[in-house]
Amino acid sequence: MNEYSITLSFDDEAQKWYAQNDEIPIILEDFFLDILIKRVKLAVPEMLEINNLPKTDIYLTFKMEPQAVLV
Repeated sequence: MNEYSITLSFDDEAQKWYAQNDEIPIILEDFFLDILIKRVKLAVPEMLEINNLPKTDIYLTFKMEPQAVLV
């Protein structure tokens, strides 16, 4: 199984979500988290093929970066 961890983070200034993985490599952005995750799932196999990485048995884990809270 080819497992990849996708890091999700939110940019308060841009008001956008970002998804990133340096191993694939991939970085995408969107205003909506659910749409971003769908886009990642569609883009990963293509990016794996472009980078000559195995594109079978793909397992994606999404991890959210902790957000700083200003008080």
